[in-house]
Amino acid sequence: MIRRLGQPIARGRTADIFAWEPDQILKLFHADRSLASAEYEARISRLVHASGLAIPAVGEIIETHGRYGLTYERIEGASLLNDLVARPWTLMRAALTLAELHTTIHDHHGADLPTIRQRLEKNIRSAASLPSSVEAQLLDSLSTLHDERSLLHGDFHPDNVLLTTRGPIIIDWNDATVGDPWADVARTSLLLTASQLPPDAPGRLFISAGRRWLHRVYLKRYTKLRPEGRARLARWQPIVAAARLAENIPGERDRLMALIMSPSTASSLRAP
Repeated sequence: MIRRLGQPIARGRTADIFAWEPDQILKLFHADRSLASAEYEARISRLVHASGLAIPAVGEIIETHGRYGLTYERIEGASLLNDLVARPWTLMRAALTLAELHTTIHDHHGADLPTIRQRLEKNIRSAASLPSSVEAQLLDSLSTLHDERSLLHGDFHPDNVLLTTRGPIIIDWNDATVGDPWADVARTSLLLTASQLPPDAPGRLFISAGRRWLHRVYLKRYTKLRPEGRARLARWQPIVAAARLAENIPGERDRLMALIMSPSTASSLRAP
């Protein structure tokens, strides 16, 4: 007998979230996602959990309604994004929280996680709309960039932070890697300034108006907490933008190509 799921708690681009057991949720991947995708996320989430960072514990792989999913520890609390939409006057505090949590992530080290270089190279090579000459230039620049073993989230933004009685909990670790923290900052900067918002996103107009200010405060605070290596951000930005092309987000291509092909990008790629 197939278990009734009811209405999802949340919907995303790759999965829907449902209530499961009293202390669990089910992240049910869309039908185009394979068993291997669920197995990969389970492995990555367990590795991140082992790093000592407080994240939801992952349970078992479930197959239901012709789809694969993962059970996770249920965390009660609104996302930082939803809290910000409900209380827009807290924008400054939200931006500071985002920066401080990001430095906390980067203070941890991941074992056996893929590297950010591997992830970005794979995505750049699969970005069909990227001219081959630009792809070659970006990959050449990527090979020379700073390397570390810091834990990187890979998709860090306000909707992936839950505000709980235990403090903020960071979720959605499928894109976790290790590498230079400024590569992760470049990804968050891109999401805060250039990502396409879903048309049905709650508070869409407010988010569109306020997210550049949120980004400005976030980046200023992060830089104050971790000033070392700030100049590397400019070199990571076009590479991260090119890798984002591989995600094929409707409405983003022209914006990403403008970032990749800008004069400042050409200058950053030539930097030693």
